[in-house]
Amino acid sequence: MNIQANSRTSQVELRRSRVGKRLIACVTLVLISLMITFAVAAPDDEVRTTFERFVVAQNAHDIKAVESLLLGSPDFLWITRGTPVWGPDAAIKRFAALYEGTWRLDPEPSSLRISMISDGVAQVYVPIMFTIGAPGQAAQQTRFLMNQILVKTQSGWRVSSILPIPAPAQ
Repeated sequence: MNIQANSRTSQVELRRSRVGKRLIACVTLVLISLMITFAVAAPDDEVRTTFERFVVAQNAHDIKAVESLLLGSPDFLWITRGTPVWGPDAAIKRFAALYEGTWRLDPEPSSLRISMISDGVAQVYVPIMFTIGAPGQAAQQTRFLMNQILVKTQSGWRVSSILPIPAPAQ
């Protein structure tokens, strides 16, 4: 009789052990899945935050903040009024001149899209209303389809290119 009790007890313990191991394995898989999900979602949020900081800096005419968000490379490209502006130094000079007049960006946040091109490269697309005017002149509103490429650097995401495309007003 002792043998059956011991045998029965060991079978129960064996089942509990198996159930416990399976439970631990399932919980571990769920946690790993969540970690992967957060890791994949994080770049979108970082890119969105960088774009939002760029807009705030532009609207504040904060040349230092804008400069800190541009890629520090001669390969930086901004197309403005059909003219390519290469490198962050040339872009900052151009922004400083534009800031002397009216310069305001109003993106449509609900239409903003971020496409991850690779682990460290993202494209931002958003319709945006520019309010632009030379010093002493009336400002004009122009709608653009803003396209930017951002790259991940050791210092965070930086704007590598600014490619606005004029769009008809809606």
